[in-house]
Amino acid sequence: MTWLSDHWLDILGWAGSALLVYSVMQARVLRFRVLNLAACVVLTGFNASLGIWPMVAMNVALAVINLWHIRALVSTRDDEATFEVLEVGPTDAYLRHVLRVNQKDMLAHQPDLAWEGSAPGHSAFLVQRGDETVGVVLLHDGGDGTAYIDLDWVSPRFRDFSPGAFVWRRSGMLRDHGFARVVTSPRMVGPYYERIGFARAGDSWALDLSAG
Repeated sequence: MTWLSDHWLDILGWAGSALLVYSVMQARVLRFRVLNLAACVVLTGFNASLGIWPMVAMNVALAVINLWHIRALVSTRDDEATFEVLEVGPTDAYLRHVLRVNQKDMLAHQPDLAWEGSAPGHSAFLVQRGDETVGVVLLHDGGDGTAYIDLDWVSPRFRDFSPGAFVWRRSGMLRDHGFARVVTSPRMVGPYYERIGFARAGDSWALDLSAG
């Protein structure tokens, strides 16, 4: 206890520095902002204890900037004006490019991904944030009005969000394809569907589109 009481300020400084370094290693934009804010708060206390006021001012300013960005991110995470769903052809050249570039990450989250866009009954959707593609949803018609999800992928920067959910909210768009039900792959890693209205269906999740 005596050692801790003698070195608490050093521990605070090292902890704040380590948290700052860890924050800038994050690919997820919201997680980066939250961790960076925490680091700024810790380092503000550390520098204030030493009377290093320029560093205090810098960390306070960075904390305010992080708070502003966090507020903007959280307030737009469910905003349909922020995320736009675009239907593209299942063999679209840009879609193939996105699938090729992100194949390794996609397979890590959807191990059974095997997209045959040229086969009948396949549909593809891109989720856009401005001119950036932040999500891809691939479906195929399983018959009896059921769409099976081949891929529901989110780019690492937006993995704290659920942009794919905007596809499911546009149930009218899916019903236009003749779908009354959507079923997920049982092998999807880290499914989020319980939060957006899907119900358990064995090892998968299912959404009844007729409900709205």
